[in-house]
Amino acid sequence: MKLSIEQVDLGGRRVFLRADLNAPLEHGAVADDTRLTAVLPTIRHALDHGAAVVLASHLGRPKGRPDPTYSLAPVATRLEALLERPVPLAPDCVGEEVDALARALKPGQLLLLENLRFHPEEEANDDAFARRLAALAEVYVNDAFAAATAPTPRSPPSPVTCSRPWPACSCSASSRPWGGSSRPRHAR
Repeated sequence: MKLSIEQVDLGGRRVFLRADLNAPLEHGAVADDTRLTAVLPTIRHALDHGAAVVLASHLGRPKGRPDPTYSLAPVATRLEALLERPVPLAPDCVGEEVDALARALKPGQLLLLENLRFHPEEEANDDAFARRLAALAEVYVNDAFAAATAPTPRSPPSPVTCSRPWPACSCSASSRPWGGSSRPRHAR
């Protein structure tokens, strides 16, 4: 079964939203927010329908290690202005502190994870890393078209995966429990 985000009951659920927030930066600020504004309808839909959103992206090519040049902090600042609500930035994208921050989210709240590519496992499509990300939420939404169509799509395993309603792009729902499938299934 193929689903779009409009077909999933998001109320009271944590949603892992993979977005393309890879925006150009100049002097520590977002220079072009086109990619950010493109994801706003998906973020707003999830929040308006009672989801707590864990937002994830990469920025640049930090070579698998933390690099302040590639921090998503400027993106968080710009998203706060665009959404007119707080967009806290987690100190990392995985780990005990991130787990606690995600669990503490209430419906209608948002948490931006730090750059996924601060971990070499992201580009390596590491299954254990994907499972750590998947543990942060109950629903996976892909709004990162480039990541969805990459030769090796990087998606956390999830019982429900969906996308925003792009023409000819949707993802599938799995009836298996969290650990029952090694990868979500994608329609291309």
